Amino acid sequence: MFKDIGQVTQSLSQQQYISTDDISTVMFLADKLEKPILTEGPAGVGKTELAKAWSKATGRPLIRLQCYEGLDEGKALYEWEYAKQMLYTQLLRDKLSQLLADAPSLTEAADRLGQEDNVFFSERFLLARPLLQAITSPEPAVLLIDEIDRADAEFEAFLLEILSDFQVSVPELGTIKATHRPIVILTSNNTRELSEALKRRCLYLFIDYPSHAAELSIVRMRVPELNARLAEQAVDLVQSLRQMDLKKNPSVSETLDWAKALVMLNADQLDRHTLETTLTVLLKHESDVQKAKRAMQAGSSSKPHPLDRDRRGNGGGRNWQN
Repeated sequence: MFKDIGQVTQSLSQQQYISTDDISTVMFLADKLEKPILTEGPAGVGKTELAKAWSKATGRPLIRLQCYEGLDEGKALYEWEYAKQMLYTQLLRDKLSQLLADAPSLTEAADRLGQEDNVFFSERFLLARPLLQAITSPEPAVLLIDEIDRADAEFEAFLLEILSDFQVSVPELGTIKATHRPIVILTSNNTRELSEALKRRCLYLFIDYPSHAAELSIVRMRVPELNARLAEQAVDLVQSLRQMDLKKNPSVSETLDWAKALVMLNADQLDRHTLETTLTVLLKHESDVQKAKRAMQAGSSSKPHPLDRDRRGNGGGRNWQN
């Protein structure tokens, strides 16, 4: 589908995703080699957005499996719709009575009923969950297995078979093989170490917080109504916050939320009042908010501080402390 890495970068850009050379290279190779991608990095840096952008760029439907503690194969693969089966049983009660009426024994009745299993265990009663949906999709799909590190190690082991063969066994129906091999993107926030077996089956991609220039490009692309000067000030501030020892660094998604908030407030500069009243859009722990406020107070003194520095090197400090 893609002739080269540059075309991948361009296609992702058209979906408002700023890609690096590393990202474009891995996506290009995964498409050509038909290998799953394991994407790790801090929360909120665009791992899930990459899957969404890739789905749009390739014109393939996105199927998402959100992982969580306690997720098992029944919730990820398929379930039988027992309520629907019971409803059909009630509707077919008379027909079943006729079928079993002349059975000489319970054993014979059970045998006759067993011969009709395909009536009650057929695809009409099979509720496909994301993994089976991706395998049986009539067109190539993008399968996003989001936050795999939140799932148990047992589920991770089960997933290995799916990623190796892209087929599943349903006892009542037999083996179901993938109609089209899906593009699989797994994301992880590094809350636990993943197995070497899983990593061995995937191409690896680490997405970190973007550089100043990249984040500024993202803000300008996603929030074009924010004036250029304020956009640069906002990115300066976010980048400085990430240099502090915070409990949770502001993510790219939170940068965008903050940029949109500044637009809604009709802000034209980052003065102290605007910054202090909107800090909680960026920071989600009170200890981090207080630490940032103390940094701003320190910045108002003659002593230089990261929140008061001028990244453009024009000699003047920002007016966040005003």
